[in-house]
Amino acid sequence: MSQAQDKLIGSVPSRIVDVAHLLVTPYEGRVAEYNVATWLQLPGLANLPVSLLVSYRDGDKRREVNVDHGKVNAHGKILLSGVARMPVRLKIEDMQVRLRSAVPAQSLVVEEFFVQAVELANSESRQAMA
Repeated sequence: MSQAQDKLIGSVPSRIVDVAHLLVTPYEGRVAEYNVATWLQLPGLANLPVSLLVSYRDGDKRREVNVDHGKVNAHGKILLSGVARMPVRLKIEDMQVRLRSAVPAQSLVVEEFFVQAVELANSESRQAMA
């Protein structure tokens, strides 16, 4: 099996990382949730499968969670989005959104990149409806 190739889409600033409320779950312990979405151009990867993942440091451990999988379209573009559920024991640091592909991407153009703590989105939408 060939080694998967990771490309950095973007680093998430700590001001965004730190606003997530930690949910306490029976199986995973404390979990932070973020909405993650990105539009990418991946020349040379048309019709190939790719994965969106988030990696982060939690204390002295490096962890990663999968967010979405998809197939790059014939024009070399893809939208990947989902909720990153990130188990955390100490503190989330150095959070990075990455693209994983079996074939290395020669170039990666990030058209849009969005990360937001889930609870923030919920409370803002409630205020907007009031």
